[in-house]
Amino acid sequence: MNSVPATSYRQPIVFFGHGSPMNTLQHNRHTDAWASFGRRLLQHPPSSVLCISAHWYIHGTAVTATAAPRTIHDFGGFPKALYEVEYAAPGSPELAQRVAELLSPLAVALDRNWGLDHGTWSVLTHVFPQAEIPIVQLSIDASKPPLFHFQLGQKLAALRDEGVLIMGSGNTVHNLRMVNWDHDAPAHDWALRFDERVHDCLVNGDHASLIDYERLAPQALLAVPTPDHYLPLLYVLGARQPGDDLQFITEGLELGSISMLAFAFS
Repeated sequence: MNSVPATSYRQPIVFFGHGSPMNTLQHNRHTDAWASFGRRLLQHPPSSVLCISAHWYIHGTAVTATAAPRTIHDFGGFPKALYEVEYAAPGSPELAQRVAELLSPLAVALDRNWGLDHGTWSVLTHVFPQAEIPIVQLSIDASKPPLFHFQLGQKLAALRDEGVLIMGSGNTVHNLRMVNWDHDAPAHDWALRFDERVHDCLVNGDHASLIDYERLAPQALLAVPTPDHYLPLLYVLGARQPGDDLQFITEGLELGSISMLAFAFS
């Protein structure tokens, strides 16, 4: 049985390039764009958010099923103020159960140990600063191929008509080994070229190329050395519906090799 209230308004789906966790504390063109998008969302506020974050990358599929998920500070070497951030949004055991139903017969663990990692709260502190909307996280199964993640997004698409905002959080280009800490340095050419290919595929509705991302461009293995930050995008693509319009929220690369591309379908 569907335990999540239905709504007459279909929620959009959104992918955020979350970048550094320091974006939590900063106001820049990317975080300002996130906040502006959040204000538009509140015209028809979601009943809850299902987030697929790059930072819950495990073997298996699980959803957070607690009423009060903890704020996870899953990083090191940052200022004390970042560790003091608490994003005290409620959880939704009901949405967790609904996700498990939609993904059946896939085994989905109802997890009561994980919480909200920075892939989720570093963005939502700007999108929903009051932390009033219930949040559930869905893990990324590291053992599965890209098509699997796209297909899970397809199964989850029904949530949009039940008031749930589906959100992916990662980065289309994410190579920490190639970061340039000079903030004025230009982006690497290979990073720009890969990000442009992703952009073009989104505009053209070329889902097949985005799923088979390792063949998307010669720069793919530099841009996506590990799948964790790229795969959240595929959940968002899977939940796209005919007639959805594409909106780019913010674009650009930071530190030479981190894409901040964010977009929504509605």
